[in-house]
Amino acid sequence: MNSSRNFGMKILATSVITLIGTSAMADDIHTALSDATAWADLNLRYESVEQDNALEDASALTLRTRLGFSSGSVNGFSFTAEVEDSRIVLGQDEFTVGPTGFNVGEYSVIADPETTEVDQAFIQYKADNFTAKVGRQVITLDDHRFVGHVGWRQDRQTFDAVSAKYAVSENLSLFYSYLYKRNRIFAEAADLDSKDHILHATYTSKIGKFVGYAYLLEIDSDTDNALDTYGVSYDGKTKGEKVNWAYGAEFATQSSESGAGEAATDFDASYLNAYLAASFSGVTAKVDYEILGSDDGQYGFSTPLATLHKFNGWTDQFLGTPAQGLKDLKFSLSGGLAGGKWLLAYHDFTADDSSNGVDDLGSEINVQYTKKFAGKYNFGIKYGTYDAGDIKVDANRFWMWVGTRF
Repeated sequence: MNSSRNFGMKILATSVITLIGTSAMADDIHTALSDATAWADLNLRYESVEQDNALEDASALTLRTRLGFSSGSVNGFSFTAEVEDSRIVLGQDEFTVGPTGFNVGEYSVIADPETTEVDQAFIQYKADNFTAKVGRQVITLDDHRFVGHVGWRQDRQTFDAVSAKYAVSENLSLFYSYLYKRNRIFAEAADLDSKDHILHATYTSKIGKFVGYAYLLEIDSDTDNALDTYGVSYDGKTKGEKVNWAYGAEFATQSSESGAGEAATDFDASYLNAYLAASFSGVTAKVDYEILGSDDGQYGFSTPLATLHKFNGWTDQFLGTPAQGLKDLKFSLSGGLAGGKWLLAYHDFTADDSSNGVDDLGSEINVQYTKKFAGKYNFGIKYGTYDAGDIKVDANRFWMWVGTRF
């Protein structure tokens, strides 16, 4: 009898524990779903390209759609998933996307391939001042000069990665990520397996923001390779009675190694950027001087994870730094107009090392106007015209777009 009673009590206890566990799990699922958010992000864009070469002028009308879902947090854990789709609209497909094989050799390049893929899919853990993510994710640092999402293109760049951010204090923040795949902007045609280490520290004080970083990149291949970059930067602001000032500087060194034995190459180059901006009467004037250095005219400083379209002119002449290196002296004016924002910029490009006879790398003018309307829509129009120097050819690019997120 006692044995039967004990056996019965064990069954009852097990059932209660199971019910409690099931109930707790149900509560967790309910919390995760009830606190979930979903979104849609659409961008319809027309782009045209004219170049002074044998290629046909290009034009494209594409629609990019992103659909995303993020669960609520349960014990600090949450899940985010996002699907991205890019389609050619109304048959406007007169452009080339080289890595995908689309219209190769016919038209100028517009790097917006048709694709449907997982843009993000990661598990996040967040507690107090610590956040960690595992899976496919967007990673951007500072102004995207070294690590960015290339969000200008319809198929943006993401990374398969493990990342962690820790706020040591109100002033000091540390970030680390291990990237094991670079999901680039050409659908899956040019994605790269990698073994990249991203280390980044930010310290904010009364006099400005200080950043230190190490980007240790390696493509996972049969060929030995390494691209290691170490740098520091500073950004500051000063408010005056009539003029507000912004200023900053950045310096980095880079070593590039590839191959083995007699075929091995080993290059070193440096990076320098300095800027000064003044804002007054609703207008901001800025001068920016950037040097992507060269190693004796044989290698140019490289930033393969950057949002490159943002820098060195919108006609995308210098997505890869030439072996001569690149000096970019940029003057810009920006302000507000009719509820929107306008920007005018001029770039003067020269070589960092002209020992091989190449010195003048041309100039470029960029113009842009953007505006938000009806609360959730955005409209933009921009134009870039490049005047060639000792290398490359004259080029013009034009864009017009409308987008929304809800």
